[in-house]
Amino acid sequence: MTDAPTGDERETLAKLLKKARIALITTVSADNQLVSRPMAIKERDFDGDLWFFTEDPSHKTDEVRTNPEVNVALEAGSGWVSIAGTAEVVTDAAKIDELWDTSAQAWFEQGREDPKVALLKVTAHTAEYWATDDPKPLVLLKYAKAAVTGGQPKVGESHTVDLDS
Repeated sequence: MTDAPTGDERETLAKLLKKARIALITTVSADNQLVSRPMAIKERDFDGDLWFFTEDPSHKTDEVRTNPEVNVALEAGSGWVSIAGTAEVVTDAAKIDELWDTSAQAWFEQGREDPKVALLKVTAHTAEYWATDDPKPLVLLKYAKAAVTGGQPKVGESHTVDLDS
């Protein structure tokens, strides 16, 4: 069971997401297989929603329309985040214009005017994160020590938070 996020947990989550560039988004295919795809995060000021450019139509958008429950996993320099949420395909021109940049341009043959341009919006429901403030060499040293002495390394904190609260 998850608890409503504390201010510190929400702040840590927001900091981790701000560092992330690429996420793996997992959808459920028509034959009930889990499918993960790397996608660039377009808005890093986390308010509970994550945004990604996508082509529509595509297997991914078909899967989201059939089963909108997704997982977003990402590495954030000093930690990892796994977000369970609900996805939707968005074609709002104003939001597309707001998020459009040169990296999006590279994915669409006709640029911003390409009729396939769409956004994938993921509304987060729960998030689990692992974070550490220790430098990577110290983290590796703690892993090595735990391997030699037994037990688990103490290398950070892990929290699961309910973002619907």
